[in-house]
Amino acid sequence: MDDKPSSSNTQRTTSGNRSYTTPYTTAKPQKTGSGKKKSTALLIAAILGVLYALYSIFYWAGAASGSSGAEAIGAGIATALVMPHLICAVLAAIFNTLGWAMSHRGFSLTGAILYAVAMALFPVYFMFVIIQMILSFVGFANLKKLNG
Repeated sequence: MDDKPSSSNTQRTTSGNRSYTTPYTTAKPQKTGSGKKKSTALLIAAILGVLYALYSIFYWAGAASGSSGAEAIGAGIATALVMPHLICAVLAAIFNTLGWAMSHRGFSLTGAILYAVAMALFPVYFMFVIIQMILSFVGFANLKKLNG
């Protein structure tokens, strides 16, 4: 074997009476999955949003089906008034969950805006979506710091 100095990407190894050089590479840690960090605020907002969406769907489905006569008409009107709010809240929960799962800023911002729209569509229920809205905007801002 040659006794030339090894280049920068080889390693000199001695085994018994033999000396030889072998190429080596520096081991770099690999990212698992997408390699992006996830926002805790988005996770909390997603959990609260999904719980609220499930609760409100079951509540309004039960209110509309369990009445007769004038009560059914009143429940139908109430359901019709709340339906745009519910649609926005369910869509916001979906986008918020996607934003957290994929660490995608666009989805988390869309979810936060939809929570704000849901709050504007039915202001009486603002207390059910304001925490999710705030956490979604905070999570949106944190995603830039986490993955920027």
